[in-house]
Amino acid sequence: MWNASKVINTLRPGFFGGLISLAGTAMGAGDIEFNTDVLDLSDRTNIDLSRFARSGFILPGNYSMVVQLNTQPITEQSVAFYPPDDDPKGSQACLSPELVEQLGLKQSGVAKLRWWKDGQCLDPQGLPGMEVSADLATSTLSINLPQAYLEYSAINWDPPSRWDEGVPGLLIDYNMTAQSSYRRHDGTRNDLTGNGTLGANAGAWRLRADWQGRVEKDRESAARRQKLEWSRYYAYRALPELKARLVVGEDYLYSDLFDSFRFTGAGLKSDESQLPPNLRGYAPEVVGVAKTNAKVIVSQQGRVLYETLVAAGPFRIQDLNDAVSGRLDVRVEEQDGSVQKFQLDTAGVPYLTRPGQVRYKLSAGQPSNLQYHDDGAFFGTGEFSWGISNGWSLLGGAILDNNYRALSAGVGRDLLAFGAISVDVTESRAHLWNETLKGKSYRLQYSKNFEQYDSQVTFAGYRFSEKNFLSMSQYLDAKHYGMNGELGGRGVYDQNGEFVEHWRPIGGNKALYTVTVNKQFRDLGATVYASYNKQTYWNRPQTQRWNLSASRYFNLGTVKNLNMSLNVYRTREYHHKDNGMSLTVSLPFGRSGTLSMDANRSGGDNSFSTRFSDRIDERNSYQLGASNNSASGYLSHIGDQADVDLSASTQQGNNRTLSASVRGGGTLTPYGAALHRTTSTGGTRLMVDTGGVSDVPVRGYGTPTRSNAFGKAVISDISSYQRTAASVDLERLPNNVEATQSVTQLTLTEGAIGYRSLEVIFGSKAMAVLRLPDGSSPPFGATVKNMKQQDTGIVNDGGNVYLSGIQAGKQMIVSWGGSEGCILTLPAILPIDGLTDALQLSCQRIATEQSLPEPAALTGTRNTMENTSS
Repeated sequence: MWNASKVINTLRPGFFGGLISLAGTAMGAGDIEFNTDVLDLSDRTNIDLSRFARSGFILPGNYSMVVQLNTQPITEQSVAFYPPDDDPKGSQACLSPELVEQLGLKQSGVAKLRWWKDGQCLDPQGLPGMEVSADLATSTLSINLPQAYLEYSAINWDPPSRWDEGVPGLLIDYNMTAQSSYRRHDGTRNDLTGNGTLGANAGAWRLRADWQGRVEKDRESAARRQKLEWSRYYAYRALPELKARLVVGEDYLYSDLFDSFRFTGAGLKSDESQLPPNLRGYAPEVVGVAKTNAKVIVSQQGRVLYETLVAAGPFRIQDLNDAVSGRLDVRVEEQDGSVQKFQLDTAGVPYLTRPGQVRYKLSAGQPSNLQYHDDGAFFGTGEFSWGISNGWSLLGGAILDNNYRALSAGVGRDLLAFGAISVDVTESRAHLWNETLKGKSYRLQYSKNFEQYDSQVTFAGYRFSEKNFLSMSQYLDAKHYGMNGELGGRGVYDQNGEFVEHWRPIGGNKALYTVTVNKQFRDLGATVYASYNKQTYWNRPQTQRWNLSASRYFNLGTVKNLNMSLNVYRTREYHHKDNGMSLTVSLPFGRSGTLSMDANRSGGDNSFSTRFSDRIDERNSYQLGASNNSASGYLSHIGDQADVDLSASTQQGNNRTLSASVRGGGTLTPYGAALHRTTSTGGTRLMVDTGGVSDVPVRGYGTPTRSNAFGKAVISDISSYQRTAASVDLERLPNNVEATQSVTQLTLTEGAIGYRSLEVIFGSKAMAVLRLPDGSSPPFGATVKNMKQQDTGIVNDGGNVYLSGIQAGKQMIVSWGGSEGCILTLPAILPIDGLTDALQLSCQRIATEQSLPEPAALTGTRNTMENTSS
């Protein structure tokens, strides 16, 4: 009976770790001689220790290694080792020009570089203080460089020299929601909505086309309405030298000084996402309360930005793109048929810039909209913010066409302990319908993080506009609809094609108040969040929305971690008012579940409900709910190819609703294709190649995804311009798969399709005994590799070896003395228990031009040092 664990442990770390340690303590640069008498071997004449004969020596060749710069991994690539000119028996890592470029050297450091091997390899001695070392045991190439030579870097962020543009490819991402509802008086209504992105990557360019659609059908009338539109065609790329993003095609003007509108043309703007994370800005969030399982749609000027199913209760959407600005339309479609609609003016932090730097945005083109396409004359716009000193920023901009002009100027001030503030004024002049309108708009913005009080004024803003002030979008509306917004019989329709009103006043904005506040009470375990938005007009009723939410964790007797949360909101838009509140008490229930009790008031109606939510496993969770007039269920599944949400509810009066949402995508590259789940349509992703091995779990930050039948998996939770790690989930590896390389790191640009391969070995594991045709065995220390050149074992005494990656009928190669020695063929039928029943394998000699030395002749030179056995 084999003692498998003892043999395995002897073969790998123990013995060879001891040899490496012994080699490392030897003095001098010459060859190390081993005293083989200290080895417990039956045949001390059949040993190959040539790979350990020199301290730190690595045989010349190419090795896949993780390159570390000052202990931080930066890339993984093939590194060549060559003998230096002054030491033919030595070896030195070749730092290629491509690898040196990824180090992020300053120009002053680049000027000092020296090269060897005809300019193919960097000479480390050209940069005083530079050290290069390699470790085969960990497949690591360590580079130490004084920080004075390097560009700015931060944790999980790399300078542009290390950014990866990805590989060419095609992608299609989608988000589909199907809903079937039955109402006693209205019958059955089925509808299917969706949005997504079709795209292609070529070099640094990202080509994208956004689509959205809706299909509705009523059973009684058999009427069917359907609409599919391509909401946006565009292409973009990063310009790392300028820290900017270039967009051509259909885009939206996202400005810090002017309001947003759609146009066709080109835009160049500073891209904060290319900066280190601590220098990046703000992204809007949407907060509300769903009375039932609901669908939330966030849109802007008719284009759907975000659509998702939410469970009953408070919801908070925080993963909108940080480039979104301006007014957002929020629509909450409840499963009882009711609809909540409100608008949200997104906040912007004060437009401040670091001293000596300039942030800018330039755009030119022709205004357009989804319904009427071209909607105005050619225009141009530009804006900037210049850090003129340590605390002051000067900002300004202009937007012009042949009949409209707006100029803006302002200042920003860093108040240090008191936050940051900016003030700007915009003057507009518009000539239309034989009339000239001229007015000014004044704006004040403030932001402060009160760390000592655990409080943050995320944004506070005030804008006052004179009666005749028109923004660009208001000017375009006036050109299209007339000065008083007379629309004839066409009317105004929302993003779902539903009629809203016959007329809409143009302009008339008077004052806008916006504030968002967060406060944590750590001693009490409580958090308070509040937001307020109010818009007044010169010629129509005001609109406002405020939201207040508070939550607190506490203990009650033996029950720990109870949570009580209160959410109160009020919306007023023209003649519509909607007040509501929700009080929720949650407590742990069972092993991982949560039991919640809700009291809600909305639209003048009171409701009481109880919800139970729990996780089945890391991929599946559910929620069951019941109230005084309804019952509901919600199931969420995180899949390898898509995320799926299901919800069902029944209301009083035999009203029923069933909904399903699917979010996923597909990616095609020259290296293969895979279906996958997605987090952001058209966004950055990483394709992982497991060498044709299926069912290998790989992960980014979230739940693992498994490689498909072709050994390809796509990870979508990848950040742009931020160092990201993808790894094999070793705890969930199948028994017949072994990962020899489990982690890879890279930094991808926005929208890139990254590609990395992770080395895994597929096959069974078993003990084996190798024999040459003459009955002898390969020497102790010989290596065994499969046909993919993956290490599968190291020969022990007497030809014993623990093999991995065993596949019936496949072949492996045994090497010693720096050459391939013999080839073995695995049996067609493998033993059931490879650890107790050792395979008897015959290894056939490989015919070469120069005959290999006999195993018995590979005797290691005996060490003449005395008492080495001690």
